[in-house]
This record gives sequence, C-alpha cells and structure tokens, in this order.
Amino acid sequence: MATGGPPGAESARRAVEAVWRIEAARIVGALARYTGDFALAEDVAQEAVAEALVGWARDGVPANPVGWLLTTARRRAVDSFRRRAALDARYAVLAGQLAEGTSSGGPSSDDLPWDPDRVDDDVLALMFVACHPVLSPEARLALTLRVVGGLSSEEIARALLAPVPTVQARITRAKKTIAAAGVPFALPPAPERRERLGAVLNVLYVIFTEGSTATTGDQLLRPDLAYEAIRLARTLAALLPTEPEVHGLLALCELTAARFPARTGPDGEAVLLADQDRRRWDRSAIRRGLAALGRASALGRGLGPYGLQASIAACHARASSVPETDWARVVLLYEALGRVAPSPVVELNRAVAVAMADGPQQALSVVDELAAAGRLAGSYLLPSVRGELLARLGRTAEARAELDLAARLCRNVRERSVLLRKADALGR
Repeated sequence: MATGGPPGAESARRAVEAVWRIEAARIVGALARYTGDFALAEDVAQEAVAEALVGWARDGVPANPVGWLLTTARRRAVDSFRRRAALDARYAVLAGQLAEGTSSGGPSSDDLPWDPDRVDDDVLALMFVACHPVLSPEARLALTLRVVGGLSSEEIARALLAPVPTVQARITRAKKTIAAAGVPFALPPAPERRERLGAVLNVLYVIFTEGSTATTGDQLLRPDLAYEAIRLARTLAALLPTEPEVHGLLALCELTAARFPARTGPDGEAVLLADQDRRRWDRSAIRRGLAALGRASALGRGLGPYGLQASIAACHARASSVPETDWARVVLLYEALGRVAPSPVVELNRAVAVAMADGPQQALSVVDELAAAGRLAGSYLLPSVRGELLARLGRTAEARAELDLAARLCRNVRERSVLLRKADALGR
C-alpha cells in the first residue's frame, strides 16, 4: 500500500535519496547478516534502490519504504544464489523464508526481514567490516562513506576529490578483498573490537578533518563532509556508550564544527580565530560537544587523543576572546597529547600555544627543532607558524620569506590568500 498517488520521477528520486541516506547502514547491515555475504549485501541494496527509482515513480512511495527496499534486495539476493547454484543449500533456506503471500505486482512493504533488536549490532558490525585492517586507508574511507554513510560514488568522488572511476574501483577492490580474506559479517570479539576501534575512529576523524579544513580547492570548509562524519560519530557513540574515545571524537567534531559559521566571510574568505565573531559560534553544538566530553571524562578511564583534542577545543569554546583563553591549560593539554599520540603536528600546535602563553621566542625554539629534524618537510604548516613567530619578534624579512614559502606549499586557495595577505602586510 502506497502513501499516495504516483509522485513522479523527481519526487520519487528525492524520497529514495532521503530513505537511503538515513537508513543505508541499517539496510546493508541487515542484508549482510541475512546473506552472510558483505559484498552481495551492498550490491543487492543498490539494485533495490535502482528498482525503487522506477517503482516508486510509477506506483507511489510505499507505506514502509525500508521494508520495500529490504524485501526487494532479498529477492535479488535469492536470484544471485540461484545463479550460483540451483541446489545451493543456502539458497534453499533463503527461498523458503520468502512470504508466498506477497502480491505479484511487487514486494510487500510490511515485510521487515530483520530483528529490530539486532539493528544496532548490524550497523556496528558494518562499521567494523568497512574499516577492517585488511583494507588500505583509502579503501576504508570510500567503503565507509558508501555502505555506512549511504553516499553515491559521485558524492564520494566529490568528497575525496578523486575521479568517480577511481572511487568505484576502490570500493570494488575493497569488497573483493573482504571476501578473499574471509572477513565475517559480525562484531569482532571484545579484545579485537577495541584494537580495531582505532581504525573506525580514524576514518571518521579523517572524514571530518577534510570537511573542517579542505586540503585543496577553493573552499575552506566542506560542511557536508564534516556533518556526515558527525552523524556517523553520533551513531557510533550511541552503539558504544562505554568507550570514552568515541565520545571524545564526537566532542571534538561538535566543538570544532561550532566555529564553522564564523570561520568564513561573505565571499568565502577564511577568517582567523582572532578575528572571528564568537557570537556567531553555534552554541547548541558547543553544548553538545561539552556534554560528549563530559561523558568521556565520566567513564573514568582517562582521555585519549581525541578526548584531549576535544579538551583543547573546549578551552577555545569557553573563552570570550583569544586573550581570555586559558593558554597555560592548552599547553598542558598539548603536552599530554604529545605523550599519548606524538606527532610533529601536535608539537607544532603546542608551539603556537606556547607562543600565546609564554611568548614567541620560546615557541620559535620548538619550531626550529622541528625544522632542523626535517619534520613536516613539504608542509605549509611549519613555515606558516614560523613566519608568524618571526613577525612577532620583529624579524620582518625572514617572516615574509617563510609566509611566501607557506603560500607556495598550500594547496587550498582560501588559506593561501590569507598567507599572502600576511606576507604583504609585512611590506615588500
């Protein structure tokens, strides 16, 4: 039974996209558990979506669109097993489960082929499969956005700044790799789950980071990508409520995204932290971020890398201005972060905080050590920070040279223009 008359192709497309974006993970997860074949589940789900584009335009949107998609996908799975082997035992089981009472005109919208109590486990298993360590980081990103986020190949290509055929090839290879490695569609045992959780969190962090500061292109922000990462992080936090780092990542994303409204000007130009109108920061996102950080802390197991970064973001969120920020605490948090997750970027950020807390000279020594060690070579970040510090110390010519170098290395048009403006302000 449909909800109304035939909606037309465009209305049907919007309805399919809306259902798929919200329910993709649940649908693919339920199908993967049902068939025992991750790659087949994703394929038949896509076939069901394609059928819905035609069927819903002709017959109207069904009363239970998720049930419609699942039933259609199950039928396609049975067809696949039939093609593989007519006497396959698994096909016999699946075929026997199909309701004989469905009308010949199409699948029943009331047929829900999953146990609602297991949906959350299905989504969680889907995340762990998509982020399995047998896959490359690039493949994990593409597969997570496809099967967990529900994005199309074209959307993923735009998100990852990659050609559509490249994205499609990554997804295909990823599914073949999972099949070849015999990765089961199931939650890994608790000890292994904790080990692999890092890969899941890292994928979400990479997606969000690219959305919050695009590495290339002419836009500073890519909000659609950032908010997709937040949506997935919220899902993960609901499924793993006792994992502090899951809440820490969610807090970091919320607190960082809270600044989005003030980070760009009317023409899309980048607005530096010191120049941002903090009245435009999203207070609801700040409250959500602080609440998530509170949940991470309340679990009593200490904060990990994401929780510590969220704590730093919280210092900014609570301050009314840059001078009012608790820079001494920020320095301490970066020191702690450097111990649990050492990296040259963390050291560079610590140097920025040191400059605010104790002055540019002490910070410059930290940056010079990074430069001497060849760390962050080829990145615009180090000469950008070094140029700022030199400018504050009155070493104008050196500062201008560093900022010019940073601009040459920077691939984002908006950030490059900021660096060039700073260099120009020092005189030529």
